Amino acid sequence: MPHPDPPRRDPAVFEALFRPKAVAVVGASTQPEKLGYQVFRNLTEAGFAGPLHPVNPKADAILGRKAYPSVADLPEPADLAVIIVPARLVPETIRACGRKGTRAAIVISGGFSESGPEGERLQQDAVAAAREAGIALVGPNCQGVNHPYHGLCASWPLLTTRGCMAIASQSGTVGAALMDWAAQEELGVSAFVSMGNRADVDESDLLDYFAADPNTRAIALYIEGIKSVPRFLRAVAGCSKPLVVLKAGRTPKGRKAAESHTRSLAGRDEVYEGAFRQYRIHRAATLEELYDAAKALAYLTRPAGKRICIITSSGGSGILATDAAENAGLDVAPLPEALRAALKPVLPAHCTVANPLDLTGDATAAMYRQVAEAAAPHFDSLVVIFGDPIPGASEVIPAASPHAVICLGGADVEREERARMHRKGLPTFPTPERGVLALSHLTRF
Repeated sequence: MPHPDPPRRDPAVFEALFRPKAVAVVGASTQPEKLGYQVFRNLTEAGFAGPLHPVNPKADAILGRKAYPSVADLPEPADLAVIIVPARLVPETIRACGRKGTRAAIVISGGFSESGPEGERLQQDAVAAAREAGIALVGPNCQGVNHPYHGLCASWPLLTTRGCMAIASQSGTVGAALMDWAAQEELGVSAFVSMGNRADVDESDLLDYFAADPNTRAIALYIEGIKSVPRFLRAVAGCSKPLVVLKAGRTPKGRKAAESHTRSLAGRDEVYEGAFRQYRIHRAATLEELYDAAKALAYLTRPAGKRICIITSSGGSGILATDAAENAGLDVAPLPEALRAALKPVLPAHCTVANPLDLTGDATAAMYRQVAEAAAPHFDSLVVIFGDPIPGASEVIPAASPHAVICLGGADVEREERARMHRKGLPTFPTPERGVLALSHLTRF
């Protein structure tokens, strides 16, 4: 029988999960090709300041740290345990952790409900052991937890860049990809949780936590099904931060694949669509949209309306942005006559003064800045496309603005300017379509 929904979590268990004082890795390995080695190494290299204890009955030391033969032999309580042992050993390992004072456990191991009836029984045993001991359990069959603000990488790959987006995902690879993209752009994340089978801790618990987390401005969630709809909607209603959801398993065959992956009941897509709209949840159709929307919601300010002005050095990019804006419900409004008159002395004679506003290949950063400053008071937001190598582009748009910046076609200069923008907290987007779609999320609710 499934376990009934637990009451709201004790905040102390999330403190143990995200900000532990000591961590034990049960199943830490001396062999570099094994996850037990890689996760322990990432914990040692991510900057965690507290004690890290490997548990392995066959090793004396791992990565220079004394190894202990069992949880009972640990020299002190570890409030977080990372468990990477065969599934049949997990329930008893959790009981041993409970006797040692552990408050949170991450079970990386697979072989539970996703593998059949015997695995389902083991999973229920593990949950029962965790609840009896007052332990919050993440997983099993998951990729762990990463909390860069605490130097905690109980996951893989090793990523440490701090940012404002929280990521929770049923798929470890999907979540890790989002975190990797954010790290490459130097925007980072506030936290990443791979939920796996969600036997205990689920998306509703994490929404409650991220809603109160001071480092999180927006939440990106990849799910294949909602574990408890009433709890999820209650958590959404209590969260004042924007939530973007990529719900997989939209088609009949996709639903079947979701049931095979994490035993999730994907449900009818039209039901999700209606609930998401009612509860003002940003729905993403693709992985790129999930990332872009979360990035925009975390780093841009909300515009007052949907009137946009497109400023570009590329006529083709301006057309693509216009089509994307029309499809997304944004208004590419005509330039007011006063703005047209103000811009004519600034622009080369061959420029067409219209919206989109094509500055042509003569554009410079100074010209972009003059045009953006003149146009901003007349529109709710700007879509600024740097479609050529534009030295100084990073100085045109300030951080925390309602404007979408798109960079493409500028090669090395573009990459340097884009990195400068990211370092000052101004997100950029790689194509007109993705930038405009991300901007549209800011105007949806």
